[in-house]
Amino acid sequence: MNNVRKISEDLFYVGASDRRLHLFENVYPIPQGVSYNSYVLLDEKTVLLDTCDRSVGDLFLENVEAALSGRPLDVLVVDHMEPDHGATVLRVMEKYPMAEIWCTNGAKNMLGNFFDADLTSRIRVVKEGEKRSCGRHTLAFYTAPMVHWPEVMVTFDETTGTLFSADAFGTFGALNGDLYADEGAIGKAEWDEMRRYYANIVGKYGNQVQALLKKASGLDIRRIFPLHGPLWREGLGELLSRYDRWSRWEGEEGIVIFCASIYGGTQNAMDRLAALLSDRGVKGVRVYDVSAQDPSFLLAEAFRAKICVFASSSYNAGVFVKMEDLLHDLKAHDFKNHKAAFVENGSWAPSAAKTMKGILEGQTLETVGETVTIRSAPHARDEKALEALADALKEAL
Repeated sequence: MNNVRKISEDLFYVGASDRRLHLFENVYPIPQGVSYNSYVLLDEKTVLLDTCDRSVGDLFLENVEAALSGRPLDVLVVDHMEPDHGATVLRVMEKYPMAEIWCTNGAKNMLGNFFDADLTSRIRVVKEGEKRSCGRHTLAFYTAPMVHWPEVMVTFDETTGTLFSADAFGTFGALNGDLYADEGAIGKAEWDEMRRYYANIVGKYGNQVQALLKKASGLDIRRIFPLHGPLWREGLGELLSRYDRWSRWEGEEGIVIFCASIYGGTQNAMDRLAALLSDRGVKGVRVYDVSAQDPSFLLAEAFRAKICVFASSSYNAGVFVKMEDLLHDLKAHDFKNHKAAFVENGSWAPSAAKTMKGILEGQTLETVGETVTIRSAPHARDEKALEALADALKEAL
C-alpha cells in the first residue's frame, strides 16, 4: 500500500520513514527514527525531487508510481547525492527510461562514483541561479556547497515560494502522521533534536550556511521542505533565526557543565558548582557525565549553551579519554564564539586543564574565571575557588 500525501493539487509527498535504524550515518542515535523526504510535481513536465535511502526504496518507488498516476517521469532533480537521498537514483532511472537528471556538475561526477551505470547522456547540469520551466511552475537552482557536501544545491519553486532545501532545516525523527511542523507542537524536545541534527551533521560548515541564508534572503520563501523531518509552512521566521544563530556558533541560553570523572571526585565538585550557581539565581544549569552520554547530544548542548564548563580528571599526563574525545569532536566541528571555564582534578600532577586548553586553542573561546584545581576529591579548602568561579560564570552569563 502506498502512502502518498497530497500537498497541493499538483505536488505530492512520496517519502518514507525508517524506525528500524538505530544509528544515523552509523554513528548518531535516532531513538525516534528518521524520515527520508521526496516530492513529485505534476506539471507539463513531471518532476521528482530527490530519492530515498535504500532501506525504504520499495515503498518509495511505489509512492512515486502512485503519485504519477500513469504518467511517465520527465525529470529527476538531485539536490544531494548522499546515499540516504541518492541511493535509489539508479532504480528510478531504470524504471523511467525517458527521465533526465537535473543536478550540479559535482553531483554529476558523484553519480559515476556511486553507480556503475553510465547516466551521462541523461544528465542536464544546472548552474547557479539558473531557472527552468516545467509548465506552470518555474524552478530556480542555487548551489549550497558544503551544506553539507560539496555538490549540494537547493531548488526553489518560484510559483509557490517553496524552497526544497536539501539537508538544510532538517531534523532527526520519523514522521508520525503529521506532515507539517505546525500540525504538532514544536517545543523544546523538537528544537533540541533539530539542533542536534544541525550541530552534528552541518555544524562545521557555519560559514557556508550563512552564505545559503544570504541567498535565501533574496527569495520570496513561503514554505521550506527539507529532506529530513517535518515540512514548514508556518514559523519560518523562528526557523531561519535559529539557523542563523547556530551557523554563527552563537549560544542560545544558560550554562552547561561537561564532567569527566573517574571515581566521583570531579563529579562531586561539579554538583557543588551547579548548586552554587543555582544559589546565585542562575537556573537551568545542565550537568553531563561525558562518559555516560552519547557525544552527539553533548555537541548539541555545547551549541545551545552560552557558557561551557569543562571539568575533567587528569589521565596519563593529559586529560581523561572521554573528555579528550569530546574536545576533539568540538574542534572538528569548528566550535567557537562561546565562553568556557575549566576545572581539573589531579591526585599528584594535575594536567587536565592545560591539555583541554591546548586542544581548543585557536577556537576563539573566551575563558571565564580562573582554572579550579581539585586534588583527588573536593574539600572545604576548594569552596572558595568554586564560589569565585560561580561568581565569574554568573557575571559572564
